[in-house]
Amino acid sequence: MASKTLIVYYSLSGTTAKMAQLLQSVTDGELLELKVSDGTFSNDMYKTAEIATQQIDSGELPQLTNQFPDLTACDTILVGGPVWSAKISTPVQSFLKHISGITAVVAPFYTSTGYNGTYENDFKNMLTKVDVRDGIGMTSGNLQQENQAGNKLSEWWDNLAK
Repeated sequence: MASKTLIVYYSLSGTTAKMAQLLQSVTDGELLELKVSDGTFSNDMYKTAEIATQQIDSGELPQLTNQFPDLTACDTILVGGPVWSAKISTPVQSFLKHISGITAVVAPFYTSTGYNGTYENDFKNMLTKVDVRDGIGMTSGNLQQENQAGNKLSEWWDNLAK
């Protein structure tokens, strides 16, 4: 049986979506974009950061509005999102709560302005009972160099798949 890779991502500005699409070309995985209700976040990144901070502080993460495929059929789940105020974006946090007992290998990918904070440690701490592998982060500048970004993602994927 062939292994199944699912690439789950949230992207507000399109940067993480671009990274997810590059990953799809490297892995032949299936893409799943996480969706939240319209109006949950602002187009202004500073207002979105405030909203996300309020969500984290209150423990009221946004509800995801899309259906998920059978996650137990996946061997590997790559979970991507933007870094917001050095934290995991709240839609991605909602998804991580959903998969806290999954048996698939899980690895983060993320986009940032260059400062990732404790993103990967926070990611692993949310999935303490899951086989979480080292992730990969990129900036929008990295992603503009598609060949180099693709090569970097391919190298990461090859190491992850070992």
